[in-house]
Amino acid sequence: MLIATVIAGAARAGTLADGDVSACRDALAAAGCAPGVSRWIEAGHAFDLGFAGERAEGRAALEGLIGGADVIVQPVQGRVKRLLVADMDSTMITIECIDELADYAGIKAEVAAVTEAAMRGELDFEAALDARVALLRDLDAAVIDRCHADRVRIMAGAKPLIATMRAHGARCVLVSGGFTVFADRVAAEIGFDRALSNVLEMADGRLAGTVARPIVGAATKRETLVAEAAALGLPLAATMAIGDGANDIPMIEAAGLGVAYHAKPRTAAAAAARIDHGDLSALLYAQGHARRDWVEG
Repeated sequence: MLIATVIAGAARAGTLADGDVSACRDALAAAGCAPGVSRWIEAGHAFDLGFAGERAEGRAALEGLIGGADVIVQPVQGRVKRLLVADMDSTMITIECIDELADYAGIKAEVAAVTEAAMRGELDFEAALDARVALLRDLDAAVIDRCHADRVRIMAGAKPLIATMRAHGARCVLVSGGFTVFADRVAAEIGFDRALSNVLEMADGRLAGTVARPIVGAATKRETLVAEAAALGLPLAATMAIGDGANDIPMIEAAGLGVAYHAKPRTAAAAAARIDHGDLSALLYAQGHARRDWVEG
């Protein structure tokens, strides 16, 4: 048995209605799926609708049907995940840290264009990272703390997502192609169990323009998901991975529930689920958790 969870985005918050449930039921039936029991997780905000049939067909029938709402389709069994592996930049925080560092050096537009291309999968991630970091050579290391204080903002829903999952026994790991100088603090603030990211090398209080090896990239993200699951004795079906860029695709494809979060097109196409309208709290509704059960963190 499969379950479709329909979650209102910010523009539709509190407005989902019984008519939306009926529309989804009709769409599933028209697609050859057999709709079953529905229930409100939280009235106006999110509901579940069970059905029998093919996951891909059910998802195709429902995505985009209710304007301003996200749809996550998954097996009923195991919907509460025991391991989360998440990206950081533009996923757990609202910015791309390397672009903001570049702004202090007066080259944000140049660096941001490369970041965008890399996240779209148009450039090799490691080569693009090396090229961008090289442009930051001799930037005063004190800028890192200024950037963190002035510009790093936690993504809406991140803290309750991590706190609630951990309260239900899940392990949460932040794996970023960004930098330890940001990721370690972000992980601590949000409440992750572990953080893994790249090390910006320094020389005489300034950025050296290089990144320590090995680089944390797409392969490392997938390897971390698999290794963490194995260490916990979990099948991959019990895991969730979330990210927005091309370097997140391998872990998203490997996870039991791989989620593209306000993602680049290639990443969105590869994921089994997308969050396009809501924030990270949508992933609590996807696990069946009503707001009254959330831990705010």
